[in-house]
Amino acid sequence: MQPSEIDKKVKGYRRLIPSMTALLEFEAVARLGSFTLAAQELGVTQAAVSKQVKLLEEALETRLFHRLHRAIKLTGEGYILHSVIAESIYRMASVFDKISEGIGDQEIVLACTGAFSHLRILPRLVTLRMTQPKLQLRLITQLLTPDAYRDDIDLAIRFGNGKWEDGNSLFLFDEEVFPVCSPSWLAAHSAPTSIDDFFHMELIDSDATLEGWMTWNSWCRELGDMRPKLNYSLRCSSYNDTIQAAIQSHGIALGWSRLVAHLLNNGELVRITPYVVKPKDAYYVVVPNGRELGPTVHTLVDWLRDDSQLKH
Repeated sequence: MQPSEIDKKVKGYRRLIPSMTALLEFEAVARLGSFTLAAQELGVTQAAVSKQVKLLEEALETRLFHRLHRAIKLTGEGYILHSVIAESIYRMASVFDKISEGIGDQEIVLACTGAFSHLRILPRLVTLRMTQPKLQLRLITQLLTPDAYRDDIDLAIRFGNGKWEDGNSLFLFDEEVFPVCSPSWLAAHSAPTSIDDFFHMELIDSDATLEGWMTWNSWCRELGDMRPKLNYSLRCSSYNDTIQAAIQSHGIALGWSRLVAHLLNNGELVRITPYVVKPKDAYYVVVPNGRELGPTVHTLVDWLRDDSQLKH
């Protein structure tokens, strides 16, 4: 977009967007839940903050707060507005940091789940540093399927069918899911020899927070066993916690091969049965609409695919 086009858009938005001061003071009140605390943080009087919020409500012709006895609460409209403003401030702060720290065009912003970052990217990061010393990587981790529509993201890693409207998908790799545990847990327990054995063992499960993510129940169903009752020693909302619990000998977890390969390779986890499920979905790199695949991006994708980094 040319500067002249940006100027036209900004001038158009100014007619719609109220005072930036009002927006910033509203955000502080909403975040802190108090006009008094917002005024203290901003270094102004409470009356000044109240006036700005009132002007904002008048401009929008809607109430943004419920004024309760000794408390305030966001209205539905206030909650929506605060969510957008808070996200915008975070993104602006990120840009300021990038400019002030002199980060150049070599930085790639990669969005992925915390599990993918912790278990797939970070254990291999040293090889990326060695082969691409000038590449600067910024990781944005999310609990659910990473967004690709944000304009501050260059790439997103997703697990699914590869069909998303907010970007172009590049196949990364498929998956296999099988039971894993620590060597010490296996030394103290009998290894399962059938699917039935899993119904009487200490299982560690994680929530299905991703499209196509597999839990113990869905894994057993894929193998033909429809019984709903399983014996969980621990259930986690995070797959990172699930794997950490397995490493610490709290039971058996489902190992996603592309995420736990380095743990199997170094002996922290062991695979205990030949039973395996191959999900129909796979991992993809999503390039947001309007972005181009430059040489640096191709290099990063090739690095993400490479499993030879784990071999000694």
